Amino acid sequence: MRQLLLPLQRWSPFGKPPVDTNLVSRSKMMDYDQHLVWVTVILMLFGMVMVYSASISLPDSPKYANYKNSHFLMRQAMFVVVSLTAGAIVFRIPVAILQKYAPYLFVATLVLLVAVLIPGLGKGVNGAKRWLSFKGLNLQPSELMKLFMVLYAADYTVRKQEYMHKLTKGFVPMLAAVGMVGLLLLLEPDLGAFGVIVCIAMGILFLGGINGVWFGGIAATLIGIFTAVILASPWRRERIFAYLNPFEEDHALGKAYQLTHSLIAFGRGELFGVGLGASVQKLHYLPEAHTDFLLAVIGEELGFVGVMVVVLLFYWLLKRAFEIGRQAIALDQTFAGLLAKGIGIWIGVQAFINMGVNLGLLPTKGLTLPLMSYGGSGVMINCVGLAILLRVDYENRMLMRGGRP
Repeated sequence: MRQLLLPLQRWSPFGKPPVDTNLVSRSKMMDYDQHLVWVTVILMLFGMVMVYSASISLPDSPKYANYKNSHFLMRQAMFVVVSLTAGAIVFRIPVAILQKYAPYLFVATLVLLVAVLIPGLGKGVNGAKRWLSFKGLNLQPSELMKLFMVLYAADYTVRKQEYMHKLTKGFVPMLAAVGMVGLLLLLEPDLGAFGVIVCIAMGILFLGGINGVWFGGIAATLIGIFTAVILASPWRRERIFAYLNPFEEDHALGKAYQLTHSLIAFGRGELFGVGLGASVQKLHYLPEAHTDFLLAVIGEELGFVGVMVVVLLFYWLLKRAFEIGRQAIALDQTFAGLLAKGIGIWIGVQAFINMGVNLGLLPTKGLTLPLMSYGGSGVMINCVGLAILLRVDYENRMLMRGGRP
């Protein structure tokens, strides 16, 4: 009887102080974070609804004349099912196995990035060669690289921990790896994906304890490189000028066309929106409404309230990822902790850039809204990344209960 009354510390997924409970409840403790699963599923299903709304009128245009109104909805539903299945499979892989194969996965993805640039293998869309086509299924290696850069940077930081304060042994090898990825991405070109990957690598190195002075100097150097790339490219330079003054006549009908119609969509939405399905901007005014500018359609149809729901859901994901990472590091699982935080950086940075572009806070870039925008590679890799985050949390719970991952 006394054993039944012994207090146990039950871990709270929200980081609240431990709660006392009975030994009997040990068997009832969840092995995974239900809230994380539900937030992920809600974002994916909400995205599927908005993709349908944003794409329902596309068959009216000559480009999509042979498509049904439900074409993108059905494909997105297929992507969601495949993504959830892939996530369920990856969840069963121990974090130690992921760490073991992280360098090999990184190198394999580098090979895929090279393959994209080979004539006859890479598929071009709108002037960019970013896809590999396999019997109707398009794979975007840059999406894979975001995930595998998280794995590689976390593994590298753990392996090189004693050299983190040395420039040549601690940072230069990672700089070379990121530089190689950047060169391949700029040849596609895909500056947006390169920006996210740089943020992932730098964020994990910073969390891993890299020298602060070098980190600041390297960050300044990277900003200079991005600035030079933009200034050296006339069409990128025009995009920046258009972003600074989108409603100027030449810009509004040219490089700032998407941005101006995105801002009009948000303006029409006001507080509660014009109603689900009632967007005007998606009627061939706003290009790529179901991919890069999905948030603008949400803003027009569901208003400020709908946009804030999306923002808060992504904020919760980011916060939860850092909580899981902090818990893993407290349990001496450094790789798992950096992996969880790296996934949070990846999802958070990409969501921030996409939202900033839609709201006119950042220059227009071709980055989708994680979990929500139309696309197979993006949704699946996002889902796999969050499955790995769920696995880290699962192993944390097993360790806290005195078991093994």
